[in-house]
Amino acid sequence: MMMRKWAFALSAVCVVALAGEPAFAAEAKRKPPYYASIGAGRARMRTGPARTYPASWLYQRADLPIRVVAVFHEWRKVADPDGTEGWMQANLLRDTRTGIVRGAAPVELRDRPDTSGRVLWRAAPGVVGRLSQCGNGWCRLDVKGQAGFVDIASLWGVEAGESLP
Repeated sequence: MMMRKWAFALSAVCVVALAGEPAFAAEAKRKPPYYASIGAGRARMRTGPARTYPASWLYQRADLPIRVVAVFHEWRKVADPDGTEGWMQANLLRDTRTGIVRGAAPVELRDRPDTSGRVLWRAAPGVVGRLSQCGNGWCRLDVKGQAGFVDIASLWGVEAGESLP
């Protein structure tokens, strides 16, 4: 019985691998620069686009926003919120848009995209959340189910004037 489960799992993996182009190939068609996020719980940034290059950083924070600035095969040259640049394998990244609160003071998450909106939550600098509904200088930031609208100027991971659905 165990042999059959293993064989089925192996054949399913083969079918998935042959079913279409790798995720990084489809994503490689995007023109840099663009924002993405780290999808893995542990992701190494390297000094060049191959595993033979030394690792310069080990990120242990899934969802951290990054900016893809160049593409080389299955490697992406990225910049993190502090401006550090290096190379990561594309399979460690995902298209999920996230933002990190920047500045020295907590930001207010409001019930609507307006300074007169009621304050629902406050997020400290360094807090990471998922972005949606960006427009007119505001984004909806969701931090593990606690969501509200934040002024784009308080976030890294989205450009001023950018719109997200």
